[in-house]
Amino acid sequence: MHRIARAPWELLKRHFGWLVLFELRNKVVLAPSALRLGRFERAEAERLRALLPEVPEARVATVIATHRRPEALRAAVRSALAQTVHDHVVLVVDDGAGLPELPAHPRLYAVSLARNTGTAGVVRNVGIRLTRSRYVAFLDDDNLWEPDHLEQALAALEAPDGPEAVYTALRRVLPDGEEKDVLSVPFDRRRAAREAFLDTNAFVASRHRALFFSRLRRTPEVLPREDWELIRRYARHHEVRHLPCPTVRYLVNPGSFYTAWEGPQAD
Repeated sequence: MHRIARAPWELLKRHFGWLVLFELRNKVVLAPSALRLGRFERAEAERLRALLPEVPEARVATVIATHRRPEALRAAVRSALAQTVHDHVVLVVDDGAGLPELPAHPRLYAVSLARNTGTAGVVRNVGIRLTRSRYVAFLDDDNLWEPDHLEQALAALEAPDGPEAVYTALRRVLPDGEEKDVLSVPFDRRRAAREAFLDTNAFVASRHRALFFSRLRRTPEVLPREDWELIRRYARHHEVRHLPCPTVRYLVNPGSFYTAWEGPQAD
């Protein structure tokens, strides 16, 4: 009887992909919180725009979301500022905890939300709204870039036959510094319906109306993550291409504010 009851669910998973079905459920269950957070996001962008010196237009803007990891944040900021691409601004957006001391740099800007949202998508969306650039990149406060991360991405994006977004490979590192593996998966939107291999730390995209994160408040138990949702949705009307070079040093962080590494299984 149990097997019979599960049969329609298994059929739907095979047809649509389990990640797609989980996201549909999320949109239904979490819609009220998303509406509230959307209003907060717009109000915060307006408030911060009035307080912040105008972030200059640049070829690429990097948005760094952060929450209570000052030392890791400073390392992430250093790796962003050390990029070989210099027509580049970096905006740190703190999720309501208060900003730690950051290095003085003419291309670095930082803001703090009025309250904690616990929603990575909202934090990053505020950063997107406050920047003006042809391309946007994302880096979390516990990850690092190789110096040529943006150079590699922009070379592909600006090639004559270039796509509108790229993501590079992730060199995944354990908290003790040991390398876990390199995650390098060519983009396939159908495959992405069944496998969560997309992460915005490696993602650099042309600025379009589709470039915004889900505002659903995803607790650590809620799958899929907002990274997956953004890239797969963006790819509906824009070409996304994978670059197999590992340019991101990605910490598999059990203490992440946003991510659960031991989450629900695919089945």
